[in-house]
Amino acid sequence: MGDGSAVRDRNASAWLLPHNGVRTDHRLRADMRRYQPDDEVDVVIVGAGAGGATLGQRLARAGWSVVLLDAGPFWDPDADWVSDERGSHGLYWTDARQIGGDDPVPLGSNNSGRGVGGSMVHYAGYTPRFHPSDFHTLSSDGVGADWPIDYTELRPYYEQIEAELPVAGQDWPWGDPHRYPHSPHPVSGNGLIALRGADALGVDMRVGPVAIPNGRFGNRPHCIYRGFCIQGCKVNAKASPLITHIPDALAHGAEVRPDCHVSRILVDDTGSATGVVYVHDGVLHRQRAQAVVVAGYSIETPRLLLLSSSSRYPDGLGNDHDHVGRHLMVQGAPQVAGRFAEEIRMYKAPPPEVSSEQFYETDPSKPYRRGFSIQTVSPLPITWSEHVAAQGHWGQTLREYMRDYVHWATLGALCELLPLPGNRVTLADETDGHGLPVAHFSYSQCDNDRQLIDAASTVMSDMLRAAGAEEVMTINRYAHLVGGARMAARRQDGVVDGEHRVYGVDRLYVVDGSVMPTQGAANPALTIMALAARAAGLMKRHAVQS
Repeated sequence: MGDGSAVRDRNASAWLLPHNGVRTDHRLRADMRRYQPDDEVDVVIVGAGAGGATLGQRLARAGWSVVLLDAGPFWDPDADWVSDERGSHGLYWTDARQIGGDDPVPLGSNNSGRGVGGSMVHYAGYTPRFHPSDFHTLSSDGVGADWPIDYTELRPYYEQIEAELPVAGQDWPWGDPHRYPHSPHPVSGNGLIALRGADALGVDMRVGPVAIPNGRFGNRPHCIYRGFCIQGCKVNAKASPLITHIPDALAHGAEVRPDCHVSRILVDDTGSATGVVYVHDGVLHRQRAQAVVVAGYSIETPRLLLLSSSSRYPDGLGNDHDHVGRHLMVQGAPQVAGRFAEEIRMYKAPPPEVSSEQFYETDPSKPYRRGFSIQTVSPLPITWSEHVAAQGHWGQTLREYMRDYVHWATLGALCELLPLPGNRVTLADETDGHGLPVAHFSYSQCDNDRQLIDAASTVMSDMLRAAGAEEVMTINRYAHLVGGARMAARRQDGVVDGEHRVYGVDRLYVVDGSVMPTQGAANPALTIMALAARAAGLMKRHAVQS
């Protein structure tokens, strides 16, 4: 394996990506095979999303031979994406899955990505950091879990990723106060409504942070404020690994193989990972590697670990203490919309335009622990119609609400729901198109979860009414899967250690959102990328030591 000394830049801007925004020439290079079937590469990475792409880019820059396998296509935004809400459905992971529990979580557009770039190709572009408190909620608040690392270990990687994407926003006063590398975007109608309501109630709100430069950046054009962030940014103003870290990884020798569904992790008689088996065009292939990294996110990662059972690992890899698939989390994400006499046109901006983390931390005066954040959101017409229909409005009334679409403003919350052992992924009896058992995801809320969601909904309703809303409506929903392969200081408490190594299997790592012991009230993409950047350095150190 490479030692990292050959190609890494040695200056303050070492991780600014010179190829940021280059697509066409690197897309062609991605279609070329670099390694032959019998080659043993330094690392094979399963999944090319936030975790896998960031890790692969850094290891390729360090001179490692890297193969990234992704179950979905290698997207070409110009050719594959459309300016159509319904036509963007192909960006989501819609393979068969089962859901259950007392409060089942709908899967698809808001929780999964399909293709190179992962779910970040259709995330909203919102990139806040976790707070320092998120890393020790059990010690501080008596709920959740403590991470085996703390915030200070991630701070330099947050700064790197914020510069690479880059992130635009106002100075941030919450958590670890910090500044962003790009100035904030102008505020549109939805943001102005939020700021007006917040000012009336004494709520502090800030513009951003979003991974969308305020202006041109490198080879990427400026945002045109058309509101299609979560349907795939066809103009490529919004950062995602597809147009940031994947091109740079390819430029440094990595190979990306799309449409390759990994079905098993290979482990030898000594208990060391040696590669993976994957399906491409209906044919089984093997990729040998010195190290294997799983970055399939919070459902497919535990599923793959469970599918890789053997006589040595009868319950799956990393599962000696029955933690694989457990403690899966989603955030409560209620949205409250208000109707105003003036036209708002809430879609004319990045969906998370202005936001507040004033309610993020535990308030001792409240009956619940932990908290929530608030941000503007901008459901497009089809999603808006689903919200209206969920309130029981049909027929002529539904049509009237749809004609009124431009008069509505919408706020959304992210509530920190707790990691519970019963919320988990297991293997179902049903099989997918490859003949593999599909994932069954069972989810139920606790009382603390419900109290948080109610509190957030009340604050948002109050803000909209204070801003002058004539009518408000609330829709309850979920967002952002994390957990399922939790990081823990002790083998009996989790799946991976503080350096992302799977307990009980040498040379096997998990580097994605599934390792998070808690989720905070922040969108997870930036933290996943920061964790991956940190993991790259740890893997390079492990290689030198071995």
